[in-house]
Amino acid sequence: MKKIFEVALGVVTGIGGFLEVGSLATSAQAGAAFGYALLWAVALGTFGLIVLVEMSGRLAAVSGHTLAGAMRERFGWPFFALAMGIVLVVSLMVLSSEIGGVALALQMASGIDLRWWALPLALVAWALLWKGTFSAIEYGTAGLGLVSVAFLVAALRLHPEWSGVGAGLVPTLPTEHAARYWFLAVSILGAAISPYLFLFYSAGAIEDRWDAGYVAINRLVASLGNALGGVLAASVLVVSALVFHTRGIGIDRYEQLGMMLTGPLGRWGFALFLVGLGINCFGATAEITLASAYVVAQGLGWPWGEDAKPHEHARFNLTYTVVLLIAAIPAAAGVDPLRLTNVSMAATAASLPVTILPMLVLMNDGDLLQRHTNGWLANAALGLLAALSIVLLVVALPLQLLGG
Repeated sequence: MKKIFEVALGVVTGIGGFLEVGSLATSAQAGAAFGYALLWAVALGTFGLIVLVEMSGRLAAVSGHTLAGAMRERFGWPFFALAMGIVLVVSLMVLSSEIGGVALALQMASGIDLRWWALPLALVAWALLWKGTFSAIEYGTAGLGLVSVAFLVAALRLHPEWSGVGAGLVPTLPTEHAARYWFLAVSILGAAISPYLFLFYSAGAIEDRWDAGYVAINRLVASLGNALGGVLAASVLVVSALVFHTRGIGIDRYEQLGMMLTGPLGRWGFALFLVGLGINCFGATAEITLASAYVVAQGLGWPWGEDAKPHEHARFNLTYTVVLLIAAIPAAAGVDPLRLTNVSMAATAASLPVTILPMLVLMNDGDLLQRHTNGWLANAALGLLAALSIVLLVVALPLQLLGG
């Protein structure tokens, strides 16, 4: 019964935590610009996240190593320092975007400029991490994030043409604005397969004391939770296509997104959008901050753990304090959140090889995983993602310059 409850909580976490600022912005921009045509990118990103989350959780449950810890042990400190340095820089960019997303939601609700919200938000997030437990942070924010189901309700109430939705799941070449089309495809993939998601997940498995008996639970949680989360991201794209694309409206500011739910959901739509944006971005803020502190502590061999008293893991707690302060600076300086989100999602896509390629080795290491190493199907999926990550590394910067 306990494990069934854990599966249910894990699925809720996957659904409620999926739709943060990156997925929301990129899906909405794609729908406004190209209708349903980029639904395939949402589906591919969701598939990639399911594969990587399942593998990182299985690695942690069976070996007792986090993904970051296993990378350091298997490949040595020099490689780990380079790889995780890249991940940390990109994670800081994404974290700044998330803080900007919460600040913007508060600005739209109150009329007070987002710059005044950035540092107070960082302080609130810090207090939550300082006083809270891992389970409270993981399940609490994600549970509240279920308000994002409003996008699915809105998509259904708008009565999309289902044949068009199905056609959007098949990759096609754009007939115009090719650079913008491919840039948004790359950004959607970067938003869906952010390394912090599976680094956080593997550390969470250790925090929750998983063992080999959780392999099946891990598979269910990774598959169901993220698949349903992907449905929400696809719903955002569909709503945006019907609200903006049909009217020839492009999205160049977050404030425009507030219109998405007012048509299908009436006067409550705007409030639901603001609550969803604020809660999901705040939840992602806590998770990215923890993921960054996990990586630093695991790489340097420091004691770590969100459930311990702050003085017991002082360097771990100092790390997330510094990370939050640095990440709050762009929003406090008035950097446009949507522009920062677009840049950070492209950078995330370009950074994927440093985490995905090592997993090809780790997930086939019998000393680590014993009888739970990858089978041929899992290796095929991971190989596909590894090849995709190399393509993204090559094309992300040129597409950022041409279509971002």
